[in-house]
Amino acid sequence: MKHCDHHETMASAKPGPSDVLYTCPMHPEIRHRGPGVCPKCGMALEPVDAGADPDDAELRDMTRRFWIASALSLPLLAYVMVNMIFHDPFKETVSPSVSQWIELVIASPVVIWCAWPFYGRGVRSIVKRSPNMWTLISIGVSIAYVFSVVATVAPGLFPESLRSESGTVGVYFEAAAVIIALVLLGQVLELRARRQTGGAIRELLELAPPTAMRVHEGKPDEEIAVGDLKAGDLVRVRPGDKVPIDGQVVQGEGTVDESMLTGEPIPVEKAIGDDVTGGTVNTAGSFVMRVTRTGSETTLSQIVQMVSEAQRSRAPIQRMADAVSAWFVPVVVVIAAISFVVWLLVGPEPSLPYAIVAAVSVLIIACPCALGLATPMSIMVAAGQGAKQGVLIKNAAALERFEKIDTIVVDKTGTLTEGQPRLVALELAEDLDDQRTMALLAGAERGSAHPLASAILKGLDSRTEQRLNAERFESLTGLGIVASVDGARVAIGSPALMEQEGVDVSPMRDQAEAHRQSGATSVFAAIDGALVALLVVADPIKPTTPSAIQFLHSMNMVVVMLTGDNETTARAIADKLGIDRVEAEVMPDQKAKVIRDLQDEGRIVAMAGDGVNDAPALAQADIGVAMGTGAGVAIESAAITLVGGDLNGLIRARDLSRATMRNIRQNLFFAFVYNAAGIPIAAGVFYPFFGVLLSPMIAAAAMSFSSVSVIANALRLRFHKPPQLPDQS
Repeated sequence: MKHCDHHETMASAKPGPSDVLYTCPMHPEIRHRGPGVCPKCGMALEPVDAGADPDDAELRDMTRRFWIASALSLPLLAYVMVNMIFHDPFKETVSPSVSQWIELVIASPVVIWCAWPFYGRGVRSIVKRSPNMWTLISIGVSIAYVFSVVATVAPGLFPESLRSESGTVGVYFEAAAVIIALVLLGQVLELRARRQTGGAIRELLELAPPTAMRVHEGKPDEEIAVGDLKAGDLVRVRPGDKVPIDGQVVQGEGTVDESMLTGEPIPVEKAIGDDVTGGTVNTAGSFVMRVTRTGSETTLSQIVQMVSEAQRSRAPIQRMADAVSAWFVPVVVVIAAISFVVWLLVGPEPSLPYAIVAAVSVLIIACPCALGLATPMSIMVAAGQGAKQGVLIKNAAALERFEKIDTIVVDKTGTLTEGQPRLVALELAEDLDDQRTMALLAGAERGSAHPLASAILKGLDSRTEQRLNAERFESLTGLGIVASVDGARVAIGSPALMEQEGVDVSPMRDQAEAHRQSGATSVFAAIDGALVALLVVADPIKPTTPSAIQFLHSMNMVVVMLTGDNETTARAIADKLGIDRVEAEVMPDQKAKVIRDLQDEGRIVAMAGDGVNDAPALAQADIGVAMGTGAGVAIESAAITLVGGDLNGLIRARDLSRATMRNIRQNLFFAFVYNAAGIPIAAGVFYPFFGVLLSPMIAAAAMSFSSVSVIANALRLRFHKPPQLPDQS
């Protein structure tokens, strides 16, 4: 990111007492301590930290100037309109020359004081060689006002053809004053609308409660501010309470609604050892949690920071708007000058007033503010809206690229499945003491560090109350384990291990193969050389996975499963889910190559994964999508993070990407078409055919409301609803 020096980012307004870092929503490379205006586009700066209290000084100032401008310009406009419609009914009491002096007195505070910030921005844009909307406004209003002042003070300087019977020259005080009032109105509406773009972040910040009930052993619970909590503190969460901060349940249990962070409506059961996130709601039950993360380390703080950075990033499509804006203002000035000359030479008499009206109208209506706002406003709203749906977007470029994705590569473990293997079946041989057999097997597994061991141990311990431990333990790589438990030799592992132990597995070979065909892992167990059990371990498919795959297919996406599992197990799961393509037995360092091969086929690939070994593939993919339940390095390598950790978030991300890009294109279309249609009308191209010549006041109204309309269209994204997935029940 480009950082400008202090002089380059100096704002017109003096920084307030705040030491907060501010930036421009249209030019995020601008950085400035305290509030001010952007030296490139003249827009009011906003806090870089979305959690900082917004400074409303700009809005208050513009509002005050608007009301004063309105109070003066509306009576002035009414007076001029009455004179025009009823042919100067006040001429008996007020002469035309005195009338113009009255107009000068009323309009001057509006044009000079109310519009003063506009002139400063306009002059700075010329000095910085970065012409913008304020360049056009300040030039247009200055021309109308200076001409009117000279015409009032020294009408004799003008040729007789421009003077009326009373010796006065037509003036445009009311046009200059009303233009300023309308531009101020546009600024007030725009500043208010821009504040709403950060509404989603403010809602996230408000999720966490201000206080928590800290637990002291032997003492009553103490209510303290959440900011005073430290890692290791114990906090009680009662039914209906919001979880105050990130932590781990150490006592009791609850049912927590995490929809505000993950987008998933189904509450999650929380028991001892489970993690809970600050800002979620405990709907039932009561538990005590130990604080694990505080301050900027909490999930909520990290989400807010990521969303804030995404809102300040620039989408590639914005380059088109930037390129147009770079030459747009100079071209408009040239068009205004040409309009002035043409009207002066060939326009109807008196030609000078017509020439001034045409030139000023072109300058005012062509302000490119709407063009510059089209992309950043949509990105700001979309990033905040995504956070509310459990979709964290690292930057605007990712949001734009995601729309073009046609292939989704998903890691099996932890993405399609829960990532927590379970003992799903236990088949014991006949004529056995079930309780002792399971206790012996559990005792052997208690010493193993294999990923499947914990699943087997947990399943066995839940089936027996006996607890035994291994006296001797040996782990045989690629085969299994052998241990001595309570005087018995226990072997658990593959058919090769059983053969080595002299155990006949033929009685259970068919059952084992059937389980493998269904996608599970089968392990044989023997005690003292006799086959006693078949242990079946599987990583259950997430309940949301089937509907998500179905929905991805409806979006014309090709789904590829990438896994290190054997071909049989992988294809069994793929067939069950309807996955299009399987890449099985892939080593961690080969995953990125698979992504490259797909890209070489011309596919635009998104990779979804959650493990450390997924990081290279996530970085290689056109879009890396990290499951929020995964490893930090995977999240760091990804462009999008799904807080909920399932594929429903992937669908929400794709849908949000499409909605955002559609919204941006609408904004750009409105801005381009508005300027393309407005400039010829303002220049008077249609006057010879239809007698239409745009008033500078109407041009100012159209210019102001064009910017507001673009922001209003961007704000529609706040009401965008994620797609409804098929019911899994």
